[in-house]
Amino acid sequence: MPHLALYTFGVLKSPLTDPAPATQEFYDIGGAVYPEISRQPGYLAHAEAADGARGVLFEADWGAWGEFTVPAWYDKGRTAQTTALATTLSLWTGLRPAFDAVYTGLHREALNRRYDWFERSAHPKHAFWWVSDGVIPTWRDGVARLEHLHEHGPAPHAFTFRHAFAPDGTPAIDC
Repeated sequence: MPHLALYTFGVLKSPLTDPAPATQEFYDIGGAVYPEISRQPGYLAHAEAADGARGVLFEADWGAWGEFTVPAWYDKGRTAQTTALATTLSLWTGLRPAFDAVYTGLHREALNRRYDWFERSAHPKHAFWWVSDGVIPTWRDGVARLEHLHEHGPAPHAFTFRHAFAPDGTPAIDC
């Protein structure tokens, strides 16, 4: 049975190492959101660096999730001191479980505050695609799907909650 891959990407207003209260709030909420999401029905896994040091994304060992990369439009720093982005890569059993996890609980509360932390952008913030059972998507896959979504709009190759597709490529109706 196929699994649903989800890549999210946002550009932060300030670097991850910024000592400002807003950055600390972002970390505090994020620290609570991840454990809650990992307990959601339908959650399978998410990319985690072997060394979870704050702001270390580009140099981290991501194991089977591959080398860390970002969309072409990201034009801020790439060092631990200058990186200003937040991104996730995860696997789900389907659209409904992912939707429920994103739009309920602590994550919903964080979404309500996203513009406190993130820059507004015309680029998509997330992309979904289906992968075969046993396949672990890579950061490169996520970036390619998000860029494809930006350039071509929703399609079975890369889609959103609002314009979702089933594993067979037909429009989905359950979200």
